[in-house]
Amino acid sequence: MRSIMVIAKSQTPYQLLIADDDPGFRDVLKELLNPYFKLFEAESGEEAVELVEHGQVDIVLLDMHMDVLTGLEAVRIMKEINAILPCILITADATDELRQDATAANAYDVLSKPVKRQELVTTVSHALLDTYQDPDIPSWLGN
Repeated sequence: MRSIMVIAKSQTPYQLLIADDDPGFRDVLKELLNPYFKLFEAESGEEAVELVEHGQVDIVLLDMHMDVLTGLEAVRIMKEINAILPCILITADATDELRQDATAANAYDVLSKPVKRQELVTTVSHALLDTYQDPDIPSWLGN
């Protein structure tokens, strides 16, 4: 297995926010991404929006179905705060309608649960490369 490291030019890890009301799913994502990012967690869409407002977050993974603010609603608010922030929705019911709504909200992508490790890593890496055009993002993208 190849070692994967996603870092910014300054050699500091990208800061990734995981927003999901299921602590078990957050743990799964943290286990997959922990060595490669500085991770932040939010239990709700409101908490995720607050973290984006008051902190330096480079990319966000959001569950679609959370209480009060859905992932899609949170994306809309986050994009008002930071228009270039890549936001990836993760959901068990990735319908065509949701994908269209996510595109209209400028979400980067919609991934289906259960998300496969390679799909997650590739999507996150492409989102970072497309957004920040960082030459230090490794050449394993898309593999």
